[in-house]
Amino acid sequence: MRRLRLALAQINPTVGDLDGNVARICAAYDRAEAAGCDIVAFPELAITGYPPEDLLLKPGFVAANQAALGKVAAHAGRCVAVVGYVAADRDLYNAAAVCAGGQVLGTYRKRLLPNYGVFDEARYFTPGDASDPYELYVIGGVKVGISICEDVWSPTGPLAEQAAGGAELNININGSPFHAGKSATRERMLATRAADASCALAYVNQVCGQDELVFDGGSMVFDAEGELVARAPLFTEELLITDLVVEPVYRKRLLDPRGRRTIDPMRLVHVSDAPDGFGPALPPPVAPLPDADEELYEALVLGTRDYVCKNGFTDVVIGLSGGIDSTLVACVAVDALGTEHVHGVSMPSRYSSDGSKDDAYALAEQLGIDCRTVAIEPAFGSLLEMLAPSFDGRAADLTEENLQSRIRGTTLMALSNKFGWMVLTTGNKSEMAVGYFTLYGDSVGGYAVIKDVLKTRVYDLCRYVNVRHGRQVVNESVLTKPPSAELRPDQRDDQSLPPYEVLDPILAAYVEDDRTAGEIVEMGFDEAVVRRVCRLVDIAEYKRRQCPPGVRVTPKAFGKDRRPPITNAYR
Repeated sequence: MRRLRLALAQINPTVGDLDGNVARICAAYDRAEAAGCDIVAFPELAITGYPPEDLLLKPGFVAANQAALGKVAAHAGRCVAVVGYVAADRDLYNAAAVCAGGQVLGTYRKRLLPNYGVFDEARYFTPGDASDPYELYVIGGVKVGISICEDVWSPTGPLAEQAAGGAELNININGSPFHAGKSATRERMLATRAADASCALAYVNQVCGQDELVFDGGSMVFDAEGELVARAPLFTEELLITDLVVEPVYRKRLLDPRGRRTIDPMRLVHVSDAPDGFGPALPPPVAPLPDADEELYEALVLGTRDYVCKNGFTDVVIGLSGGIDSTLVACVAVDALGTEHVHGVSMPSRYSSDGSKDDAYALAEQLGIDCRTVAIEPAFGSLLEMLAPSFDGRAADLTEENLQSRIRGTTLMALSNKFGWMVLTTGNKSEMAVGYFTLYGDSVGGYAVIKDVLKTRVYDLCRYVNVRHGRQVVNESVLTKPPSAELRPDQRDDQSLPPYEVLDPILAAYVEDDRTAGEIVEMGFDEAVVRRVCRLVDIAEYKRRQCPPGVRVTPKAFGKDRRPPITNAYR
């Protein structure tokens, strides 16, 4: 029986910030070394940040990333560091370097490149193959294999092959993006891979926001039986340190009814022998998993914080209408950035109700944020007067409604320009899907916090905010009044759209599950409603392409995930 002290460095790198990422890696390494760790693993492409996308087309960037790896290797001492970086040979490789004693001891090249959903790795990388044979690193007397992210998802992939060649522990480094419910799916998969291979498995993931993507951390260690040994919390940086007992696994393999597969022994790189004795074992740290509402809310907070701060902004401005959507965005912004960095603007028109104006200011007071009123009636009246000769003889319609929204967008952008605040837009996924927003109006801004959150979930999250704070941050009136854009007298959303309780399941089926209209009708929905909703989604694609990015929290979001042609006659 042998024991390894293992550290998983769940860090928050920034894409392109090579010096900053090296500093973060070295700081975590020093903590692991001081704690007596034998191995410390860092996320996939930790040197460059993940995903670096078209930065990889710049030879200078690739060369700088290799120089940065050299600094990390020079910093490494007794504790072995496994670090993600870009390897360059004839082609580029998504790689992991094994560093100790001031040098790179070996390199592993990712074998399975994901090219679906938000992933586009085949655009940049060449996969490792049999011409690049596996190496096992003997660390503390334990044979350790390396894999990268997608490699572990395949039941017959590198983990199984390395285990068959003698690996007793596999270090799997990741840039695995979040979507709701993924952490449980991921944990079941990893436990299965470890048990099937009779090989302990250490999974480390980055924790950060990168444009639309959120990476949730949740680094984990499993023993050779597939039992969870340790788990880091979601959505926060953590150096997860645990003592892993590594027992001989040949008996389990001999008795396993699934049989065993043996391949030729792999090349061994000897790093360190097993120690003669051990100090007291560390208690296994297993962080609890949040419930669905907390998980989703924390993803929005992390994605917003990193997008704002990593792009050089300190403050944000939000149009506060008193409605449910702007309420949630303001709450997320406060938890992401702090009350002093969030500014609300009430922009009433002739159609704004007193209740909505009161709700906007009540929210600002509960959150402790700056809030000002910029009435848009003077601008609206002037525009109506200016356009009256051109509109002569035509009844008021959507044009006049959109004018109000565009005035509000211009007002927010003026404040953004003057004070350097980023505008956070407040549209939800239901509205984005069917085009129920004004282009160059309420869609303008730098980041769309809830663009991947369906309207019904917005209500859930606002209720969660009150639970989270232990008080009534969101007024009951905001939760119960009929949703309305308030752009014409007595307007309600359900005059233009099906009720959200009907609309959202149809949108989930059409957008996230790629069902056809006919298939959705067969699920029991009214055919006329389904056909109308699907048509609205299709014709709004040109509008969505012009909207800011926002946090991706579902398996299929508008943006990287879903890319239908704008010019599209298929119905």
